[in-house]
Amino acid sequence: VKEKTILISAFLKQGESKSARCDEIKALESKGCSKVENPRGNITIDENKPVTNRKKDGSEKLKPDQITQIQPQKLTLKLRAGEQQKFSLRFKRAEDYPIDMYYLMDLSYSMKDDLENVKNLGTDLMHEMQTITSDFRIGFGSFVEKTVMPYISTTPAKLLNPCTSDQNCTSPFSYKNVLSLTEDGKRFNTLVSQQQISGNLDSPEGGFDAIMQVAVCGEQIGWRNVTRLLVFSTDAGFHFAGDGKLGGIVLPNDGKCHLTNNMYTMSHYYSLSSEVILENSKLPEGVSISYVSHCKNGVSETGDNGRKCSNISIGDEVLFDVAITAKGCPSPGKSETIKIKPLGFNEEVVVVLNFICECECHKSGIPNSPDCHFGNGTLECGACRCNEGRIGRVCECSKDDVRTEDLDANCRMDNGTDICSNNGDCVCGTCECKKRDNPEERYEGKYCECDNFNCDRSNNKLCGGHGRCVCRKCVCDANYTGSACDCPLDKQPCMASNGQECNGRGQCECGVCKCTDTKFQGPTCEICPTCPGVCAEHKNCVQCLAFKSGELKDVCESTCKNFKPILVKKKEDLPQPNSQPFLTHCKERDANDCWFFFTYATKNNTTEVYVVEELECPAGPDIIPIVAGLVAGIVLIGLALLLIWKLLMIIHDRREFAKFEKEKMNAKWDTGENPIYKSAVTTVVNPKYEGK
Repeated sequence: VKEKTILISAFLKQGESKSARCDEIKALESKGCSKVENPRGNITIDENKPVTNRKKDGSEKLKPDQITQIQPQKLTLKLRAGEQQKFSLRFKRAEDYPIDMYYLMDLSYSMKDDLENVKNLGTDLMHEMQTITSDFRIGFGSFVEKTVMPYISTTPAKLLNPCTSDQNCTSPFSYKNVLSLTEDGKRFNTLVSQQQISGNLDSPEGGFDAIMQVAVCGEQIGWRNVTRLLVFSTDAGFHFAGDGKLGGIVLPNDGKCHLTNNMYTMSHYYSLSSEVILENSKLPEGVSISYVSHCKNGVSETGDNGRKCSNISIGDEVLFDVAITAKGCPSPGKSETIKIKPLGFNEEVVVVLNFICECECHKSGIPNSPDCHFGNGTLECGACRCNEGRIGRVCECSKDDVRTEDLDANCRMDNGTDICSNNGDCVCGTCECKKRDNPEERYEGKYCECDNFNCDRSNNKLCGGHGRCVCRKCVCDANYTGSACDCPLDKQPCMASNGQECNGRGQCECGVCKCTDTKFQGPTCEICPTCPGVCAEHKNCVQCLAFKSGELKDVCESTCKNFKPILVKKKEDLPQPNSQPFLTHCKERDANDCWFFFTYATKNNTTEVYVVEELECPAGPDIIPIVAGLVAGIVLIGLALLLIWKLLMIIHDRREFAKFEKEKMNAKWDTGENPIYKSAVTTVVNPKYEGK
């Protein structure tokens, strides 16, 4: 961004270099720039043919170059450093798009069992492709092996028939283009059915040699600039790089076509894609590109996945957002071209990049302008670009005319030793101040002695956030003062709730109250921890004036002269808080435990006190309910105790009875020991009996 004006000295301050004219828009406007030139990048679509929409119904026959699958086809971008330019690419798989398919068959001896299936496969492929597109061509080729030892036998008999004597095989070969691409399906079927097996010695085959020739021999194969398909049919592996050394082949494949009479002469020295991947050519230095894909079913991807969409069928349409950014100006005055194309397709998008390296005002510069010291420079964008050998802000000095010592003397303040106060460089006897890393900070002055960032701070803000730093001194905004602009002149923060400045007990300094009465404190000198409250202070006077009672009832007339209470009947009749600005509601208790209510307010230097004339006294106790409740309580307690005693006795009796029953069951009588027991049997001994 550059300031455009012919008044060179009107914008730059003393000490500022010409580069200070290039800055952010807000910074230029804050410094009084009258006109800002701010070139922006843009996108121009040069070629924008819509993607082709047609059906495979034979109603229209289009040539390949008449079918469009990607849109737009060419764009021109103007890139400014750091500014991103975005555009969208639309891709659609065209229906009935021309297709060239080449069928590459392995004819080594190991394919003998599968030869008939492979032949049929080629025919089936041709019929299937003809149902997909009406513009279809098919070709056919075959391969065996490298034609040197030890891959094949080089004896004369084996070269004629590499198979056993009872097998009739064709001579070995590396690759043969049997049929170039053609629309004649019958000829394809005939040639495929006539193929014969050949033979080789090792298991890997020369398939990669054949694939290379099919890819690079476009003229012999007959490839068109349409979708190209290669169907590769084999049952064996392939040779790796370096395998050819066994046969004395030391040169790598050169990637060129070597077909003579449709035969590969240098062997001795799919399904339709369902994924769309965008690729781009090499980017110029400092240019980056990114992709965002918008695929089927609302799926979007970024990063590496932003380049591709999967599961794309014929007729499907997808969208890619492309963003290109330049970090600098890699090619001043030159254009760069990059190409974006879907991988595997021949269509591409050409993107021409033009870089904005200068403002437009440079083109209208005035050579040898009289504003540049009698024509010693070109006036461009309000600044002088000096001719060779001239220096200075307006090219006023010659490098050869003035010695460096003389120039430096003009850059020392007060004959000091520091050149440009060590904050700049002496150019042509004039100080050009250094730039700071922070674009908001700058050195100024004839000797770069001033700056806008070394002023006093408050609350970690330069000039308290209420002023500007000019030559290391704060210039305060309105209503602020002090060295750091931290002293507000507004006294509103000092106003107390009674409308007085600092409650009449202090002074307002820099928006803060300085309390002169030591009993008071707080931001507005309204807090007094040792002072009684308004309600407690005026309780006794309200009590004696309104109710003729209280501690001051005998001296009420002489003590309470400051106000006269206004009686109201109910509490609801008292003034409400929003009716007066400074109002206090009070609730106090007298000696009889009765409550009385009043309000205290100051208005126009007078005191207003409203008092509710009825006291709220606690009601006396109702004796009958108390006595009845007491008697009922005693009776209930007696009944409860009686029931508890009865329950305990029942439990005790049941336990004793159970104990008796248990002892009764355990009792046993021993009849042999019963003292009152007498047997019914009497025994008499014969005295004459001698036991004989």
